[in-house]
Amino acid sequence: MKHTLALLSGFFFLLLTASAQNLKSPDEFLGYKLGERFTPHHKIVQYFEYAALTAPAKMQLQTYGYTNEGRPLLLAVVGSAANMSNIEEIRKNNLRLTGLLADKTGTVDAPAITWLSYNVHGNEASSSEVSMKTLYELLNNNNAQAQTWLKNTVVIIDPCLNPDGRDRYVIWYNQMMGAEYNASTLAREHSEPWPGGRVNHYYFDLNRDWAWQTQVESQQRLVKYNEWMPQVHVDFHEQSPYSPYYFAPAAEPVHESVTDWQRRFQVTIGKNHAKYFDANGWLYFTKQYFDLFYPSYGDTYPMFNGSIGMTYEQAGHGSAGLAIALGESDTLKLTDRIAHHFTTSMSTLEMVAANNAPLMKEFKKYFDAGNNGMLGDYKTYVFSAADENKTASLIKLFKKNKIAYGYAVKDATTKGFNYFTGKEETVNVKENDLVVSSTQPKAALVKVLFEPMSRLSDSATYDITAWSLPYVYGMQAWALKEKLVGKENIVAAVKAPIPFDAYGYLVNYQSFSDAKLLAAMLKAGIKVRFAEKDFVYNGITYKKGTLVVLGKQNASKIPDFVKLAGRFNNNVTAIASGFMESGFDFGSDKLHQLKAPVVGMLTGSETSENASGEVWYFFDKELEYPITLINADELRINRLKDVDVLILPNGNYKMFGDKDAVAQLKSWVNQGGKIIALENAATALAAVDSDMKIKKEDDDKEPASGDKYADLKRFEDREKNDLKNNVPGAIYKIELDNSHPLAFGYPGYFFSLKMNTDLFEFGKNTWNVGVIKKDKQVAGFVGSAARQKLVDGTVIAVSPTGRGSIVYFADDLLFRNFWENGKLMFSNGVFLVGQ
Repeated sequence: MKHTLALLSGFFFLLLTASAQNLKSPDEFLGYKLGERFTPHHKIVQYFEYAALTAPAKMQLQTYGYTNEGRPLLLAVVGSAANMSNIEEIRKNNLRLTGLLADKTGTVDAPAITWLSYNVHGNEASSSEVSMKTLYELLNNNNAQAQTWLKNTVVIIDPCLNPDGRDRYVIWYNQMMGAEYNASTLAREHSEPWPGGRVNHYYFDLNRDWAWQTQVESQQRLVKYNEWMPQVHVDFHEQSPYSPYYFAPAAEPVHESVTDWQRRFQVTIGKNHAKYFDANGWLYFTKQYFDLFYPSYGDTYPMFNGSIGMTYEQAGHGSAGLAIALGESDTLKLTDRIAHHFTTSMSTLEMVAANNAPLMKEFKKYFDAGNNGMLGDYKTYVFSAADENKTASLIKLFKKNKIAYGYAVKDATTKGFNYFTGKEETVNVKENDLVVSSTQPKAALVKVLFEPMSRLSDSATYDITAWSLPYVYGMQAWALKEKLVGKENIVAAVKAPIPFDAYGYLVNYQSFSDAKLLAAMLKAGIKVRFAEKDFVYNGITYKKGTLVVLGKQNASKIPDFVKLAGRFNNNVTAIASGFMESGFDFGSDKLHQLKAPVVGMLTGSETSENASGEVWYFFDKELEYPITLINADELRINRLKDVDVLILPNGNYKMFGDKDAVAQLKSWVNQGGKIIALENAATALAAVDSDMKIKKEDDDKEPASGDKYADLKRFEDREKNDLKNNVPGAIYKIELDNSHPLAFGYPGYFFSLKMNTDLFEFGKNTWNVGVIKKDKQVAGFVGSAARQKLVDGTVIAVSPTGRGSIVYFADDLLFRNFWENGKLMFSNGVFLVGQ
């Protein structure tokens, strides 16, 4: 019987081997050579499905999720037949090395995991073509070199991280091209329309979403990433058609949490790439522009999770098409782009396989350091759990990233760094406060996300320089050098059921969850009021902004209200009377009736796709409140009569150069309309608003040094000299007038991410709701000249205009939708201001 089974096993092995040998190449399967045209996403899916059926002994295909537009997200797991027969044990062993799985001890005598991520930016379209070619060569038994590599590495291929963006680009390009491509830069096929294919359905840049996981593609992908925790991760990109190829090692600044080994292995891989590029006479560069600092990229996030994370940048991008003329005698073709990315793909696998042993050893060493509490000065981070809704929101982020957390066992007094004061001081930890230890598998990521001030080795950064979670969430927090042991769970207080027959109901208003409840109530037709001032009921002080739902006014809607309050986990107090112990009674004009506003937003080619996408996503997926998207270049002011709130995201609007259009817009506001303007839109609107003035620098002022030669600069220092005016995402503490409805729910300050030096003068006829005074920078890099500008000005203002109002935000309150601290204020602008 055993002999028969052996014969059958051998027969099936030969059958599967023959199938792999008969695997069609992408060219054969698609009916055209890769590079002759762009392949739509569904055909890429078909090829991967075909390959999985043809070579099941060496490949597994998983659909790990779907995009907003319903396209599948795929992972191909490829290895030798021997490794694939044991693939689940290989995956679990990898997690044991990290400490994320603690069922038994892991071994370093195992294949390394290499993860190749293609096409995160949809119009950087060459890499998805490469994914098919890479898959084929790994499965092709005639490629003896690849078969040798697969003994030492398991390869995970994500053929397209952004299918919606890719198809937006590919379908458009295929429609624009004639019988043959036109390489002339004048041809329309090189001028992609707004919003372009770079972004996903909601116009988000998925390459900046790894840590925050605001988007469905990122959320689903990171579940799988954390189930594998690869040793090497590569993110394939494209840049300007006129640029040479970029590969590791990365540029400075490199975050201090990146280890020497990670740096050295980037060099090892870079040298191997260079060998092949040199042999072909291809140009390339390293150590410039693309740094390793901001933690939410496809190279840095893996780095802070123990991997060797790398970005590869090929010339091309959305303007390149199938071919683009770079000069009189040089044309960049899609076939060139495929060849370059394919070379680095295979070169990476070659070096992983050749360095399997040190990769696995250093991977374990990386996580041993974290699990033994050897990373960073701070051993524990404590977040005040006073606001259970903010706490719940932060815990969601922890769970997405597999960050371990607990709760303070009891009240305790210790010393620590207070994020809000910026000082080392006495800390009164309360029982059940949120506790995060730096002794855990995700210790490096914890250090990066929680550290009060990241150290910059070079201020010429590619992205923002500050993101510390206490500021992002607006939560009181402390960093302790002492280790606190937290308990795993707390017993949640049992809330009394909300009665259906009360005189009225009070809802505390202090977090974005409360704003979501307000939006849901207005959408459901529940009549809601808000308190302009503090008041006291039954010995408890209720702060300004408290929401009031009166029973008789909402008799038929109370069951809906109770259900919504339960959904949003809000603290609701039932009251038996409208008579308050102090403050105003409920018949007072200090209690304002709210209406459900009709909200519109300008979008289209005059707006930033990222900025308009943030607002669209905010309303659609977070606030869950309807919004009408209006193309800015088709705006007719006289058609705004049914719109109550008009949002102007960051952009460059032609109407501000048209006096008649500006007059019509002001007339609409005077009649009761409300504008919410952000960033460039705010400064452009302020330039034509008589009540607002942009704060300008005194150009005639002498240099502070008094050096008459200060303007003499060296050409080679031009990039460094530009840095003095740079604000690449720094956190400022904004002083708030929280007696104004725009700032209800906030203490007397707000942490804002500054990306510019835009300030308004203190207004006499406006409400200066948020102002910067002196020395208010709390984290991140700000150039010396920019720092001098960012003093004594307004960044958040409300300008009453007739029966309407204009809300000015100099900063992006919804930055990439991870800046949680701004969402309540943005909601206040929509619902509370002007009521």
